[in-house]
Amino acid sequence: MTPETPSASRREFMKTAGTRLSVAALAGQVLESTTSAAESGVPKRKLGRTGEMVSMLCLGGWHIGSVKDDKEAIRIMHAAIDEGMTFFDNAWDYHNGHSEEVMGTALKMDNRRSKVFLMTKNCERDYAGSMKNLEDSLRRLKTDHLDLWQFHEMVYDNDPDWVFDKGGLKAALEAKKAGKVRYIGFTGHKDPAIHMKMLAKPHAWDSAQMPINVLDFHYRSFQKQVVPECLRRNVGVIGMKGLAGGATQGRLIEKFGLTAAECFRYCLSQPVSTQVVGITTMAQLKEDIALARSFQPMTAAELDALRAKVRDQATDGRHELFKSSKMYDGPHHRKQHGFDLA
Repeated sequence: MTPETPSASRREFMKTAGTRLSVAALAGQVLESTTSAAESGVPKRKLGRTGEMVSMLCLGGWHIGSVKDDKEAIRIMHAAIDEGMTFFDNAWDYHNGHSEEVMGTALKMDNRRSKVFLMTKNCERDYAGSMKNLEDSLRRLKTDHLDLWQFHEMVYDNDPDWVFDKGGLKAALEAKKAGKVRYIGFTGHKDPAIHMKMLAKPHAWDSAQMPINVLDFHYRSFQKQVVPECLRRNVGVIGMKGLAGGATQGRLIEKFGLTAAECFRYCLSQPVSTQVVGITTMAQLKEDIALARSFQPMTAAELDALRAKVRDQATDGRHELFKSSKMYDGPHHRKQHGFDLA
């Protein structure tokens, strides 16, 4: 071997190093796209190939639909819009459609729909079911179009195949052509391998939604496996489950004594376009708005310290039950796949 002819192993090392640098650079571009809070209230980031600038915190549809008083839920949504949190999340099956209905009522008032980047999710895999989901969602949300429509809960290994083989994507593409949908994406919380299968399908996705939290770094890691592939493909990353779920405040708060502020600061230090946050009170909204406005990315040392704090209990999935059990699989999707709902 001459100095001018590197060995195969050296060439592979150089290729791998180059790929890592490229992913790091792409991640840096997402963070660098963050706008100033002074411009929009809540800083915005670019949503992948769409070029859309969206608020880096997204109001979660499941939680807003759980607020017992609809008037209070509407008051929270209006305040969120006024403060600059203008990316709204929802799904066809949240609270049997109630989440979409109350959000639609809030957005219809004083033409607030025009101020919001509105996303909801399609729970079906086939053509006819997808079209029905779309019409139901448009009616409930009181709008003539969705900014983003995502295939919900890619949590079973055959879900990606079903979306293509049963006609779900065909429905989405027709809806886009008809002007009822602007962008198309998918979600899931179970296994990075399913997301990777979806990304490898013959369609250029606009977005992918996935769990992003400090525990995820250590177990079935979407951060390590899926996010880099999304960055390579210019797919906007939408984070969720920033507190790792839980019956009350979230497992990261309950089990590790972390604060919501440091948990979400960790999430926003990842190359996510937006992080979905569950808000059920005005106090929670104010806390999240303050976090977004004061956000500074964690340093490498801060990231390492937080990851080390959870490492011992994070590696077996005991706290990310949405990955390691069926507890968080939606009943509609369990029924769809023939699983017991009990």
